[in-house]
Amino acid sequence: MGDSESFVIVGAGMAGAKGAEALRDQGFDGRITLLGEESHRPYERPPLSKDYLMGGAEFAEAYVHPETWYADHRVDLRLNTTAQRIDRSLRQVELADGTRVDFDKLMLATGAHPRSLPIPGHDAEGVLHLRRVEDSDRIKRTLTEVEHLVVVGAGWIGLEVAAAARQAGVEVTVVETAELPLLRVLGREVAEVFAALHRDRGVSFRFTTALDQILAPSGQVTGVRLTDGLEIETQAVLVAVGVDPAVELAADAKLRVGNGILVDTTLRTGDPNIVAAGDVANAFHPLLGKQIRVEHWANALNQPAVAASSMLGGDRTYSELPYFFTDQYDLGMEYLGHVDPGEYDEVLFRGDVEAREFIAFWLSEGRVLAGMNVNIWDVTEQITTLITSGATVDRQALADPSVPLNEHIAR
Repeated sequence: MGDSESFVIVGAGMAGAKGAEALRDQGFDGRITLLGEESHRPYERPPLSKDYLMGGAEFAEAYVHPETWYADHRVDLRLNTTAQRIDRSLRQVELADGTRVDFDKLMLATGAHPRSLPIPGHDAEGVLHLRRVEDSDRIKRTLTEVEHLVVVGAGWIGLEVAAAARQAGVEVTVVETAELPLLRVLGREVAEVFAALHRDRGVSFRFTTALDQILAPSGQVTGVRLTDGLEIETQAVLVAVGVDPAVELAADAKLRVGNGILVDTTLRTGDPNIVAAGDVANAFHPLLGKQIRVEHWANALNQPAVAASSMLGGDRTYSELPYFFTDQYDLGMEYLGHVDPGEYDEVLFRGDVEAREFIAFWLSEGRVLAGMNVNIWDVTEQITTLITSGATVDRQALADPSVPLNEHIAR
């Protein structure tokens, strides 16, 4: 690609910023335009529900690049800019103000939107969501003003905010439609660990129920009514019921969508001039043998290098194992792999579950599909090897902390 080529990236989050970086690192010398709806230059989102929310880090630490990086690398960063439409025939992105940006290649890193609840009171003062830094700032202020918070949804965001609230001295009730937190993601065996963790810190759970109404007779939240009839007094409600991938541009452009933008192992869409990366990309994974979409930091960090290669005519494939992490109270965790409900035979524990210092392995026919290390560190490389090898493991050796993970495990 010569310096006359023009590449456009829609979405100025971490994936978009890393896409611009990867293009320069891989030798692209043409024009790069990075379009973002927010007023901030690209930043990482995990701190919004972790250190930044709890006051342990400054927002400046979350920026992907220093302020001068974009000019220094000739990246035309346009903030407060909304892409309205993609014209594939003319290879142009139409912006909300009617102007158009030409592209030779296009990367879609549009991320995701937090879901709302279509119930009475959903727009009352005191109803919170978390996606952008302004949301985190609002939650942080709220935790200094209220005595009680209802968290709707016991996923990662819901539990991390619940932990932050408890550490701020706020009473917390978590409402979840499933029987346990993170049940679909982790299965019953490990979900019990997180339920106990939060109960030990004073969190109340209401399982197998949902919100019927947010009570706000004067426009300000005063409580919630659950579908089982229970009413709970509260001054704030965090809605953390997941996100929807931002596929609107792609769908309007007649690209294939389905739980995200469908891409192959090279992150190309059906249009050879368009790739996708990050939360919005539903990519075919060569090791797992299926399409998966992962809403975690590691994809936004690692996928853009492959997408950039594809924009430059390369043939790299994205085969990184799904990875995510969480910090809640004194529990730190890393998870590697991917297991859908019903895909595993058993969960095998290695270490002390009650002390919350262990590794959990999800097994199918003696093979490791995923591993999660809790308050045990520097084992991700060994866990990765166990997963990617596809080897049958010695269960007794795998469960024995005295046996090194890299020795005598695989049969």
